[in-house]
Amino acid sequence: MTQFLGGLQAELRSIPRTRAERQGVHQRITAAFTAFGRGCLGLDDAQMALLLQGGLSSIGTAMARQARLFDTNVSLTDVLQASRNAWTACGLQMLFGRPMGLTSSIFAYSMLYPYSDNYMDDPGVDAAEKRGFSQRFARRLAGAEVEAANPRETAIWRLVGLIEDEYQRSEHSAVYSSLGLIQNAQERSLLLMRNGSSADVDVARLSFAKGGTSVLADAYLAAGRPTPAQARFAFHWGVLLQLADDLQDVEEDRQAGLRTVFTQAAEHGTLDECTSRTLSFAHWVMGLLDELPGVNHGALSGLIRRSSLSLIVRSVGEAAGLYSPEFLAAMESQSPFRFAFLNESRRQFEARSGLLASAI
Repeated sequence: MTQFLGGLQAELRSIPRTRAERQGVHQRITAAFTAFGRGCLGLDDAQMALLLQGGLSSIGTAMARQARLFDTNVSLTDVLQASRNAWTACGLQMLFGRPMGLTSSIFAYSMLYPYSDNYMDDPGVDAAEKRGFSQRFARRLAGAEVEAANPRETAIWRLVGLIEDEYQRSEHSAVYSSLGLIQNAQERSLLLMRNGSSADVDVARLSFAKGGTSVLADAYLAAGRPTPAQARFAFHWGVLLQLADDLQDVEEDRQAGLRTVFTQAAEHGTLDECTSRTLSFAHWVMGLLDELPGVNHGALSGLIRRSSLSLIVRSVGEAAGLYSPEFLAAMESQSPFRFAFLNESRRQFEARSGLLASAI
């Protein structure tokens, strides 16, 4: 890992200008990551190919290019956030036996995250303004003609239009019902803000609804009409991803006053039990992969299983102060690297994040 990070940092010392220079950097970074993935993470050839050879990497490239065409001012952070959802939706395409590709509806739904989800999650935005936007957004998703109140809403309305171009409302009403579910869950998640909300909020129910409906919408955009088994996996995978995100952001959420199952648990002691339950749930959700009918998706399933565990394990290491020493040691045994090494490597690399953004 030290060799991989050192090689990556060496590439950041100068920004490539010509096509030949960019291709050379791409080849060297790809070779370094291949050695790292195989030697340190134990990824097999099929998984490496899925990551690097026209699979998930091509989805990220297409996402970035289309995002720049849609909005020349879109930030790298927004593109990466949208890409995370695009990878999820396109992964569902493959799990459902469909060709993997960034459709216009998946692009549009993924871009809704930086435009709408971040706005609703921003504690600095007045709750009344959020409710007004949410009501207008719900009407637009339902097919009504709604005048945009600002440039941000204009962009959101355009994104909804891209979904409408691919899925006619008369033939795919369930697609828009799924989008309505995530929008409603996002609106209800305002209750997770400590400021101005009652203390008797069912935090788990609201968090699970937000995460589950998010990926359920991905399933409808990926398949149009997912089977019950496909919808069931998608919803519960979304819940798991929400839990993993909340664990990863537990310290930040505590400072921002956002209630999650983890910030709630931290108020009463360690996160040992809450994290153990999350791991048990993760194993159960991964079992749902086996119920998806007749699809050969071994490489992707393996990556999903690995990433589900590794994200939780790594997040435990980042929030070490919220765990007992015994639990921390048990979780570190599941990591390919010691937590102290990971945390120090992250701090060193974050200092060069500006160079990385320029290179990307």
